[in-house]
Amino acid sequence: MATANQCIASLARLSLSAPIRPVNATIPRFLAPSIVQTRYKSAGTVAMRAREKEKQKKKKRMLRFKEYKYATPSEGERHSLCDAMRYLRAAEVGRPPASVTYEVSLKIRTPKNSIVLRNRIRFPYPVKNDTRIAVICKEGSGAMAEARANGAVAFGEDSLYELIKNSPGKLPFNRLICHVDCEASLKKAGLGRILGPKGLMPSLKTNTLTKSVRSMMHEMVGAEGYREKVGAIRMPIGNIQFTPKMLAENVKALVGQVRENIGYVEDKAKKDLIEVVLSSTNGPGFSLNGSFSSVDEKLLPEHLSTAM
Repeated sequence: MATANQCIASLARLSLSAPIRPVNATIPRFLAPSIVQTRYKSAGTVAMRAREKEKQKKKKRMLRFKEYKYATPSEGERHSLCDAMRYLRAAEVGRPPASVTYEVSLKIRTPKNSIVLRNRIRFPYPVKNDTRIAVICKEGSGAMAEARANGAVAFGEDSLYELIKNSPGKLPFNRLICHVDCEASLKKAGLGRILGPKGLMPSLKTNTLTKSVRSMMHEMVGAEGYREKVGAIRMPIGNIQFTPKMLAENVKALVGQVRENIGYVEDKAKKDLIEVVLSSTNGPGFSLNGSFSSVDEKLLPEHLSTAM
């Protein structure tokens, strides 16, 4: 009996003891868990590699051109206003002065698809004096009387619509404003295809819908419109016969107003005026450094104030 109990006890101890495992056992690779296994990406076919390379290039282009490429400061030398005028006047020698104007380009660092700057400015020294205004207003209304008294070349409602439709290529006006009472009839007339490409379609964006025809016409006479396009604002700034003082006043007025416009939209779009470039009708562009006098002490503003 004792011998039987000893045998059972020894068997119980054997069943409770830990199993013996080999110390330096190597697990075959195909039996290892997937987490332990090192996986390698397939090289793929030539077409797959080409598509992946094209995707990487596209991502780089999108990161690089979030802003307009044009709106980058030029690396060339910057000039004073008198020096730039001196070189541009030399480039325009032999051409009729009446056909030559100074032009300015304001480079603006701005994100793509952001708010576009647009406004009108009345220069201290007007560049153009050929403003011809037409007014869309009710027949026989007070707005029509104001348009007639302030020198509008055409006014009315249905009669003016017919004039635009019958002679779209020979319009007698280059500015068109609309009284708010005629906004609905203007939309029904369907003149967008004619007036839109010419930049004459009245709208709230262009500030050509008004309640006061008299004040709007007074604001338009001698005022020029500008609009940001591809990261820059370009417009004529003066005649080639302008003196340095006259041109400086116009440039200062435009730059000041554009900076105000940038301040109005800074909460919605980050914009920076980074460069002002002065050019002429047939001359190159010269980046301005903000100074007025020439680096040549012998060159005075009076020398640039005489006729060419």
